[in-house]
Amino acid sequence: MAENGTATFVDPDDYQAGIEDASVNLIVTGGGGFNARLTWLNLRRLRVFRGCENLPRIAYIALSPARTFVSFPARTGPSLTYGGFGLQFGDVVFHSRGERMHQRTNGESQWGLISLPPEQLAACGKALTGLKITSPTSGRVLRPSRTAAVRLLRLYSRACRLAETRHKLIANPEVARALEQELLHALVNCLTADDADGNLKTRRRHTDIMVRFEDALTAHGSPQLNMPALCSAIGVPERTLRACCAEFLGMSPTRYLLLRRLNMARSALRRADPATASVAEIARIHQFLEPGRFAVTYRTIFGEMPSATLRRGPTELA
Repeated sequence: MAENGTATFVDPDDYQAGIEDASVNLIVTGGGGFNARLTWLNLRRLRVFRGCENLPRIAYIALSPARTFVSFPARTGPSLTYGGFGLQFGDVVFHSRGERMHQRTNGESQWGLISLPPEQLAACGKALTGLKITSPTSGRVLRPSRTAAVRLLRLYSRACRLAETRHKLIANPEVARALEQELLHALVNCLTADDADGNLKTRRRHTDIMVRFEDALTAHGSPQLNMPALCSAIGVPERTLRACCAEFLGMSPTRYLLLRRLNMARSALRRADPATASVAEIARIHQFLEPGRFAVTYRTIFGEMPSATLRRGPTELA
């Protein structure tokens, strides 16, 4: 029986935890209250997700190596940026096994994700095209024909609508089986397309630099970036790191670290007990040593004072 559903979220932590087979670190970069909707559909072997978000953000994502993943923009309008490459509606990202990457949005967005066992994709690809389709060694941005892209996106949208509104119908084994086969065929047709990005070698090198950058930040203990030490640990000149951050994140390394720490502080404030916790204490834990300055910066990014976030408490989390 197919498992499906949809849920809304006001907490980025709960939202990112709902995405199966991936570790997602979401950093909100724009002001206002966060709202997101996640739809999921688990067929026999295929898993389908749709995420709808209202705020700009950066996501650092680590995919499970046990499955094959394909992602894409799920609506027209401002595109997703994957690994520094701006996706067009109809583009498809064919991810490598266990890939770690950055995905960025600049406002309201919708994204789609389909995953399946590698052996299922290989068998289906062989049957339909005569080729054994396997995950690439590095993520690839593919640009299918309009016909192939439209077919995949229509089937995907139909699957999501069924997951949201027709629970009993999608629970029918015959319906689920037919939908999975149609989606698989449409997906295989898209994965035989040519690359949309002609600078694969450069993007792979920059992706590797940004993964090392994230690893270095995780090990970083100071609230201030020591750029020479950081660049030495990563093994690149400062100019190169700044260029990669501008390409992948749309900002400088220093700005990214600040937003990273602010989002961690906001998560702690949302989950703290307002009767026992204090803004100053949580700010210090996240290495903001000047409470007044922290409050001003926090309000600029999130549109409210940290005390307001704390007052709502964990009972109001959706």
